[in-house]
Amino acid sequence: MVSYNHGIGSPVVFVAIDISKAQHEVLIEPPDGKRKRLRVANTKPDFDELVTVLQRYRIPCHIAFEATGDYHRPLASVLGQQGFQLHLVSSIATSRTREALYNSWDKNDPKDAQVILHLLKTGGTQIYHDPIVSGYNDLQELANTYQQLSLRKVRLYHSILTHFLPLYFPEAERYMGTSRAEWFIHLLLLTPCPAAVLAHSKARFIKAASRVRGRKVDKVRWLGDFYETAKHSVGLPVPASSEAIRMFRLVLEEYAALCERRYQLEEHIESKLGGHPDFRRLQTIPGIGPVLAMLILAEAGDLRRFNHYRKFLKYCGLDLCTDQSGKFRGTTRLSKRGNARLRYAFWMAGTGAIRVRQNSFREKFDNYVRSDPQSADLKRKAYTAVAAKVARVAFGLIKTGTDYRRFPEATIPSGRIPSLGAVEALSTS
Repeated sequence: MVSYNHGIGSPVVFVAIDISKAQHEVLIEPPDGKRKRLRVANTKPDFDELVTVLQRYRIPCHIAFEATGDYHRPLASVLGQQGFQLHLVSSIATSRTREALYNSWDKNDPKDAQVILHLLKTGGTQIYHDPIVSGYNDLQELANTYQQLSLRKVRLYHSILTHFLPLYFPEAERYMGTSRAEWFIHLLLLTPCPAAVLAHSKARFIKAASRVRGRKVDKVRWLGDFYETAKHSVGLPVPASSEAIRMFRLVLEEYAALCERRYQLEEHIESKLGGHPDFRRLQTIPGIGPVLAMLILAEAGDLRRFNHYRKFLKYCGLDLCTDQSGKFRGTTRLSKRGNARLRYAFWMAGTGAIRVRQNSFREKFDNYVRSDPQSADLKRKAYTAVAAKVARVAFGLIKTGTDYRRFPEATIPSGRIPSLGAVEALSTS
């Protein structure tokens, strides 16, 4: 955590705020130690009144709060605009400190405000960075919107796979391919059940289905096989005009619309961030594309504010922790006390980088599992190690302002080039 130094002999006002949806519990401690409690409603008049109260002290105010959803953002924005020093308190730190101070798990707003005040006075806080002031608010909203679109799309995809297809066309599931197979979704819109397929002759079906938008490749044999499959389907014998199939088409239309919106959002991300140097630099790392690069920047902000990669790994929750007491030493594992979406982004980037044959990430994975390539536990640990390495590399590239090179030794004139493959890989990096 980041602590602050008030300076010897410099009086300050400590302010602890327990955030909630309707009203906030405020605990103020001036230099004389006489605490004052306020209840501030989530309204502009109450915000203005709190600012007036704090400004009357005419000395620096250090304000700490625990994030609760997004309810802290408006109040923090108002206080930050007035020049107050804002601090963020971890919810885990609040919980552990409450148990240590009061020997109880009992939780209520006034008690939480006292705990937050204690953490503020002892330096157990983090500096709060307002996304609007830092210039990352729009980027965060892009990332959040993309995630919500993806989650809705996944829910509909699972609904299609686990409900509609098993009932009305079970054999069609093997033709689904991937969740991005939009051509097949449009084909299902045309013929969502065997009755809709067999309403045409084979030749008419192939001709009609070939006009479905998608990749311009020859699908005659594929469509012929699909038609023959419909003849022997065990799906429920419902007509194509039934209410059940109408509902199936409704879900398919919504799924296709979400796919279209996601592609539009991806194009917007490319056009919006195409000139961002960190956005382009992150994409030089194997496994990181436009979406993951956007997610990393949205969640991490400016990586240059971390003065060491270990602090960044801790921020991501990719640092290692071990339970140890006396002669006992437990299993070393990830702390997971950090940004879960950043861990997800680097995990996905690591799994993508491993699929590329010639890069240091794939080499690290192979070395990790060499002793037992079939061990699921060893593979899991290897994936974790690669994800942490991707995070270290991303931090290093942005910190130093350089692009990723798969095999740096190939660029050194006096260095030893291990193989022609290394030079070929370098040329494609």
